[in-house]
Parts: sequence; C-alpha cells; structure tokens
Amino acid sequence: MDPQIALLAAVMGYLLGSISFARLIGRFTVPQEDIARTELAVPGSDEKLVMTAVSATSISMRAGPKFGCLTSVLDMLKVSLPTLAFKLWFPETPYFLIVAAMGVAGHNWPLYYNFKGGRGYSAVFGGMLVIDWIAIPVTTLAGMLVGLLIFRDVLVAYMAGLWLMMPWLWFRTHDWAYLVYAVAVNIFFLLAMLPELRQYIPLKRAGKADFSAALQSTDMRHMLKIADRLGLLKEEQSQEPMKE
Repeated sequence: MDPQIALLAAVMGYLLGSISFARLIGRFTVPQEDIARTELAVPGSDEKLVMTAVSATSISMRAGPKFGCLTSVLDMLKVSLPTLAFKLWFPETPYFLIVAAMGVAGHNWPLYYNFKGGRGYSAVFGGMLVIDWIAIPVTTLAGMLVGLLIFRDVLVAYMAGLWLMMPWLWFRTHDWAYLVYAVAVNIFFLLAMLPELRQYIPLKRAGKADFSAALQSTDMRHMLKIADRLGLLKEEQSQEPMKE
C-alpha cells in the first residue's frame, strides 16, 4: 500500500463526507428551522429526548419523508461514488475501504460545519453499496429481528445492523482490511451517537424511553409498522415509568 495514495484516499473521503446535504436541503425547505436540535417527547412523561444530529432524519421530521429520502440518497452517494472510483482504480489494494471509512468520519464530524454532523447511518450504507451491497438488507433485517425479538428495544434494532456488519464482512472475505473497516465505522457511529445515548440509557432504565418516534422518520419506519402489527413493540410502549 502506497502511503501517499492512502493519504489521498483518506483526505478525499473525509472532505466529500463533510458535505452536509441535510443543511443544504434544509436551507431551501425549512430555512427558519434549527435542524441541529430536534426534540422528541417521551411518552408518559414530561421529559424530552434531544437529538443534535444534522441528518436525513432531521429533514424528514421537518420537511417530510420525500426530502428526508433525498437527503439520505445524497449522503450515500457522496460516499459510494468516491469509494467506487478508488475500487476501480486500485482493485487489488483496499484504498476504497479508507475512502468509505473516512466518508463516515467526515459525515459525522464535518470540517465545514464546526465538526457537527450526523450519525453516519446513510454514509455507512453508501460505502457498503460498493463494498458488499448484499450486507445492507441482510444485516439490517437481522439487526432489527435481534433488537425487537430478543432485546425488545428499537434503538438496539436500529444499531444492531451495523454491529452485524463486522462478523458478516469477516465471514464473506476473511480479510483483515474489511474487518478493520467495519470496526472503524462502528466506532465512528457509536461516538457520534453518544449525545443521544447519554439521554436514552437513563430513560430506558427508568422505563420511560421510546425511540420509535425518531425511527418513524427513517427508512426503518416500514419495518416498525410490521413489528407493531406483530405485537413486537407492545412491551416497550406499555412500560410504566418507575416510581421514585
């Protein structure tokens, strides 16, 4: 691996990932809104879960799912296109994995916006479209089943698909470079999610948390509808706040 090409891949991935399509689309659709702060009411209490991500979800909850979907697609393309370019230029060397990972880092901590960005879900999918597209439906579905059937937690269902990409890519490739990529993007995602996790975990322990409202504005809303019809969400939604 040539260090100069690797550095070029990292810089290009990060700079392109730093483009915030949520901000660009929000400027035209909801210019009066602060998309960097989204408050979600916690059912059964007076508390609110504050999301500070600037993402497709931020747009979808304000301007509707069509603009949210457009934002998500653009966020995927800003990672998938440079990843594809490096994969075609250097098919024998994993520079494209560096581009994909740094695209997620740029999305989460964009250079152009004081390092305040999204959480990286769409950016990860953008890279995976090139790296191993079949992992997207397989790990997402498996993650949702694990989260809803075993943990009965929609946030776990939301995150588990990314966790499962680590064993999936190792199983598919047996290549350490792919495993390092999967571990890196999971670390980026977890670090970016810390502001929400710090609020969610205490609420969950108190029996108050319900993250489904946020996920209703993502591509997971269809799966949540199915899960609700099957009764998989009833336990979580019926939880009573713990008495102090």
